[in-house]
Formats: sequence, C-alpha cells, structure tokens
Amino acid sequence: MATLMYTMLMSLDGYIADTQGKFDWARPDEEVHTLVNQLCSRVGTFLLGRRMYEELSAWETLDRSPQPAFIREFAAIWRGADKVVYSRTLSAAPTARTRIERAFTIEAVQKMKAAADRDFFIGGASLAAQALEANLVDVCHFVISPIIVGGGTSAFPDGQRLSLDLRDERRFGNGMVYLRYGVADGRRGN
Repeated sequence: MATLMYTMLMSLDGYIADTQGKFDWARPDEEVHTLVNQLCSRVGTFLLGRRMYEELSAWETLDRSPQPAFIREFAAIWRGADKVVYSRTLSAAPTARTRIERAFTIEAVQKMKAAADRDFFIGGASLAAQALEANLVDVCHFVISPIIVGGGTSAFPDGQRLSLDLRDERRFGNGMVYLRYGVADGRRGN
C-alpha cells in the first residue's frame, strides 16, 4: 500500500500563510527545495485543496529552460504526477492528469492508497486536517522557517490531538529545519 504524506513549509508558530495570506517567508532555497524534490520524487498522486492546487499549478506552464536544475526537477515531478483537486467551485482543471472531486471521502482515499504503487502527497491545511482526522496520513514532513508570523492559516487542525514519532531531522544553512514524523498509531511512515 502507498504512503500518504502531509508535507508543508510553515512558520515556527505553525502557520502556512500569515494573516494577509502571504507565505513569501517560506520560499525554499536550493538546499531546501532539493529536499522537497527528494520527498516528492516518490509521489504518484497529489491530493490538493483548491487554493493549494492553484498555487502549485504554475509548475505546469513554467518555462523550464532558464531555470536551475532543482526547479526543473520539481516541474517534472509535478507534470509527471496525477492530481486530485477537492473543490466545490472549480468547474475545470487547466493542468494535465488532473481530476476534480467535489468531496473528500475516506473510503475513496483508502481505495486509491490500496491500489497505488506510488505515494500520495496531501496539500492544503483544510484538506490535510480531514485526512489527519480520518487517520489516513502515514507520515508528516515539515519544513520550519525561522520566523514567527503571529497568525494566519494554521498547518494543523484545531481541536485534534495527534501523537507523532520523530523519524528524522535536518538543519539547513538558511535557518530552516526539516522534521519527519511518523503518525504514532502503529502505522509505518516513510
């Protein structure tokens, strides 16, 4: 069975966007982006909320020729993976290999995971909260930016307690820190 990973860049106080919806403080440099590429290289399907999909869809049309290798690599990962976008408002997806689902259901994700031979990436705080509540997430990859933004969109659902098992950590030259956690309920995480 494939692994479902929640991967997020966030502030030290746990926000993926500040109160104005900005996340420019979380942009990865080459070293961090290379790690993200390594994590996503095993991904066969991105499960995304509408806002996260709209941010990431820029990788579909990015002119790769003038870009550094680590940027070209992520663009290739994005283009080579399937995308499932959970949205009640999108009527069509402008990217290839993309389908829109109106509702996130536990049963549908369980079936996809059971049938897949490549991993799943879940992105978007609201969608990830649903997956965490349903115990679908196997592993969490967090890149923490050395900034406190004081509010905004939280990376974690309110009111949910979740035990995690630290599996790996890494410090980067730009002050960011990577933490990999398995979900501590007996399931195996990558």
